[in-house]
Amino acid sequence: MPGIRSPSDYSQEPQRHPALKINAKEPFNAEPRRQDLVSSYVTPTEFFYKRNHGPIPIVDDIQRYCVSVHGLIEKPKDLYMKDIMNLPKYNVTATLQCAGNRRTAMSKTRTVRGVGWDVAALGNAIWGGAKLADVLELVGIPKLTSTTPAGGKHVEFVSIDRCKEEKGGPYKASIPLSQATNPEADVLLAYEMNGETLNRDHGYPLRVVVPGVIGARSVKWLDTINIDSQVCQGFFQQKDYKMFPPTVTWDNIDWSTRRPQMDFPVQSAICSLEDVNVGKNGKIGIKGYAVSGGGRGIERVDISIDGGKTWMEASRYQKPGVKYIADEEGSDKWAWVLFEAEAHVNSNTEIIAKAVDTAANVQPEKVQDIWNLRGILNTSWHRVHIQVRHSSMLLHVSFEVSVLKFRGYSVMFACRLFTCSFT
Repeated sequence: MPGIRSPSDYSQEPQRHPALKINAKEPFNAEPRRQDLVSSYVTPTEFFYKRNHGPIPIVDDIQRYCVSVHGLIEKPKDLYMKDIMNLPKYNVTATLQCAGNRRTAMSKTRTVRGVGWDVAALGNAIWGGAKLADVLELVGIPKLTSTTPAGGKHVEFVSIDRCKEEKGGPYKASIPLSQATNPEADVLLAYEMNGETLNRDHGYPLRVVVPGVIGARSVKWLDTINIDSQVCQGFFQQKDYKMFPPTVTWDNIDWSTRRPQMDFPVQSAICSLEDVNVGKNGKIGIKGYAVSGGGRGIERVDISIDGGKTWMEASRYQKPGVKYIADEEGSDKWAWVLFEAEAHVNSNTEIIAKAVDTAANVQPEKVQDIWNLRGILNTSWHRVHIQVRHSSMLLHVSFEVSVLKFRGYSVMFACRLFTCSFT
């Protein structure tokens, strides 16, 4: 593509925040610490998880950069940044989540393949750009179109990014044309993130943002938009990011039997605590996030501090000081919800979080029931353990004997000494 290139090695990578937990260096994959993730409703760009499949592309000439739109359409066209930026700009607050989020916990049940993510392979950002529905109108596809006259039913996004899974070819993915041409779906060609120009890690100069869908479909460093009659045939749509039952292994897998994963199921995680926490008894703060795919809101978040025997409801919010009510006009339907609760803990216990979305979907209890060989969509109850150290007093008693001479007599004194120590 004119103006942008994909390096052959990792010698020109951008700088990243030193607090990120690096899960893979080449290609670079990293997530923030749990407490950093939920420090604010909008995830700071530097703490937004980094998911890459190859070296980060470099833009040499933004004036020459363009996106080619072609395929089963009447008006193929090359769109430059000025063409896209001349369209109405929309800001959409949306959470992107890697399908492999919480994979590390799933691998503790049985080994899986993939980047070992903790609970922070997601982030919530304000994306700025043109709606894809408006962009497609420039090439003759009206809004709310499901099939073009030439038979196009899917919109394939092709990146400049080169990856080994595609044997050196570009990363690509697709969504249905009906979703792409629906303004209410809020699919963007984004050139801003959190009010600033996209940085290299997140797709500069232009990326796709598909709200409510696993992050694998939000293609970065956009090169080509192809209108096709079939779902993208690339590796990441046909031989990855599909949900298989626990009975399927690498010896008997048949990728063609499953559809590509799109919407993300309801999910939540506790971020104010680690997997194992040691401390004194007393009040403990429980904070985290909950999110569901497809634009479904969060109806409630349930918290248990006794391993699931009893439950209480956590408070939920998006914008500070504004009460969150799912599906109301003031709520961000594509974004996560933060939750918090407080509990008194006086013995070793297991704290659990589970969320329920507005369609009454609830997280499954056991990770074993949803285990799959690729370790995706681990939406089981999130559990953390608390080990309480009680204060205790140890009393040490000792005697000291002294002999004094008084008027010719020897007098023996015994002195009892007390010392206390606290643990």
